[in-house]
Amino acid sequence: MGFEDYQQLTFERRDHGVLLITIDRPEKYNAADEGMHGELARVWNDVAADPETRVAVITGAGKAFSAGGDLAMVERMAGNYDAVSHMLTEMSDLVYNIINCEKPIVSAINGVAVGAGTVAALLADVAIVAEDAKIGDGHVKLGVAAGDHAAILWPLLAGMAKARYYLLTGEMITGAEAERIGMVAKALPRDQVLDEALRVADTLATGAQQAVRLTKRTLNNWLRSAGPTFDQSAAYEMLTFLGPDVLEGVAALKEKRTPSFPSASQE
Repeated sequence: MGFEDYQQLTFERRDHGVLLITIDRPEKYNAADEGMHGELARVWNDVAADPETRVAVITGAGKAFSAGGDLAMVERMAGNYDAVSHMLTEMSDLVYNIINCEKPIVSAINGVAVGAGTVAALLADVAIVAEDAKIGDGHVKLGVAAGDHAAILWPLLAGMAKARYYLLTGEMITGAEAERIGMVAKALPRDQVLDEALRVADTLATGAQQAVRLTKRTLNNWLRSAGPTFDQSAAYEMLTFLGPDVLEGVAALKEKRTPSFPSASQE
């Protein structure tokens, strides 16, 4: 199986069946537009079906892992029922395709990871992050509910108190802090992240394949059991894309100012 049809993901086959996937839009800090979001959603099915791949490693080109959703895409979605309906399906595919991919996934979080990028970064079976990288789910700062992956994953990794704090405030977290509270497997100096991710991938790729895959399948039942919570969060995120707050959130980000959300204005 080839991966030639992908436009914003690049692929490198390495020894032992390790496939290195690079999010490749460095001029935009690997921010996800509609095309990239679609590729991130479907690539895991192709990884699962590819007989040459045993383990996938995903990282970002340049200084970022992925700087979230492209603001132009967010503007096109705001108030657009058809676009929002399509995104609801696609964001569910992204989460469940990663969870259900039988092959292990390792993330090398080499820089900032926000929004859709955080989905792949943290849902990976083993996440290796740069100590100075910033990770976040800033949906509330945009004026929409935290959907994507956060409700299915953050309470399980970090506990409810930390999940509530970061998802309700939208504050960013450093890679070092992410390791401390259990969000990632390891935090390392930035120049060591990819090498360590590839080392872990080699370990997995040269291990007993059925044992590794069935262990992944079993562990991910914890995530599947939270599926209804994720489905609700995804629907709520898309619902808030049809309201007025998201327009103010986008405008504030573009103008680099504090948002003044209509829902928080004085009557």
